[in-house]
Amino acid sequence: MKISKKQLVKGGLLTTLVALSTSTGALEKPQTMEDMWKIIQAQQKQIDEMKAGMRSVPNKTAASNVQNSKDKVAASNVQKTDNKVADSNVQNLERKTDILSQEVEKLRTNLAIPEETKYKSAYGLGPAASKVYQVGKGLSIGGYGEANYQAIVGDKGNNNDNADFERLVLYVGYKFTDNILFNSEIEFEHGTTGEGSEEKGEVSVEFAALDFFIDPLANIRAGMVLMPMGFINQIHEPPFYFGNNRPEIERRIIPSTWREIGVGLFGAITPELTYTAYVVNGLDAQGFNSNGIRDGRQGGAQALAENFGYVARMDYVPDALPGVSVGGSAYVGNSGQDQEFDGQSPNVFTQLYEAHVQWKYRGLEFRTLGSWGHINDAGTLSAAKGQTIGSQNYGWYTEVGYDVLPLLFKNTSQYLAPFFRYEKYDTIAKAPGGFKDNQNLDRQIFQVGLQYKPIPNVVIKADYRNFSAEEGSVPDDFNLGLGFIY
Repeated sequence: MKISKKQLVKGGLLTTLVALSTSTGALEKPQTMEDMWKIIQAQQKQIDEMKAGMRSVPNKTAASNVQNSKDKVAASNVQKTDNKVADSNVQNLERKTDILSQEVEKLRTNLAIPEETKYKSAYGLGPAASKVYQVGKGLSIGGYGEANYQAIVGDKGNNNDNADFERLVLYVGYKFTDNILFNSEIEFEHGTTGEGSEEKGEVSVEFAALDFFIDPLANIRAGMVLMPMGFINQIHEPPFYFGNNRPEIERRIIPSTWREIGVGLFGAITPELTYTAYVVNGLDAQGFNSNGIRDGRQGGAQALAENFGYVARMDYVPDALPGVSVGGSAYVGNSGQDQEFDGQSPNVFTQLYEAHVQWKYRGLEFRTLGSWGHINDAGTLSAAKGQTIGSQNYGWYTEVGYDVLPLLFKNTSQYLAPFFRYEKYDTIAKAPGGFKDNQNLDRQIFQVGLQYKPIPNVVIKADYRNFSAEEGSVPDDFNLGLGFIY
């Protein structure tokens, strides 16, 4: 049986269309963004080739038939029929092209890509908070939570044992374009908003800022920003620090979580050297007390802005030393906010500095951080507040942990690390003249614990903290808790 050229063309076209239809259907659930682009590019090339082929084949077929036919009228009819078939096939291809275009649009709006999330820190934020930087465009949602049980040791008579769903956090980001995105953190504390008391619980905007990407060297961030100081203030998701409680140094000396309204720059001077620098509303010295500057944070809540603060940070991650990072940060600014203290209007110039080192090598994790602060006009504040406010404060800590599971089970994805932390701090390292030091606030903490992650997103923690003070006593505590990110 002899098969004509026209039959061959139609048969090949049908086969190609079936293959194209199958490939288009496969676009509905690509595995990765790269797979989607490969399929689209291959199919677009195939469409272009088929269109070019169909425009030339009918004319060649008709010409061949004319040469072999005795009836030119019949040959003309054959050409018209083939042209109609070609037009119909072009329309079908155009429909397939429209389908591909729709898939491309879905790709651009991130509605059809079930891409696996890779949890990694970006631009100084925690891994879950960094999800928006990974999307092509559109909405990003993440978050974390943590709950714990605390037993007070040596103080049982006061019934201070407690259980607390400490935080439930929602990260919401939106990538408008490749150069502009919004990122935010909304936090629910202590399982409820209580009755207007922060201790009973509250809902807070922890950060909410627009990023404008201009150049790797200099980009702009504006809104409510996290102060770029220490380890915890920016990366405070529970799987990424040891213990159920954040280090006291990064609560009392560096008042984490610390955020203010501001604008500034961030970027990379070299691939190894990054920086962040903001101008923000200043602290409010009305909140300063013997425990430090923590209550002077304004958190964007109708913040006084008669005075501004200036904060900058640099981090160096040398390629020659994998897993090592070193850095430091500084905050300076007046905190008086044109308010009256003991009949005066002091500037209350406030300084805070910190330096940190981190080393991660295989199962080993090591951190150390030191911080020092200075408050001008501390005597005036102390007289106004009726308590000693230190003109100087300081604190440092070091911690080490090691994942032992790889020693027991090769290729395990689980994590089990015993850890140890030592802290030393004094919120009244120097009392202003005429005021008495509170030696009970000169403390040290020895902490041991265990950190278990059945999967990287979930952590179960247990730890014991031993407190001691230069004067008086501070009860120890045992803590058991869990945390997660998503």
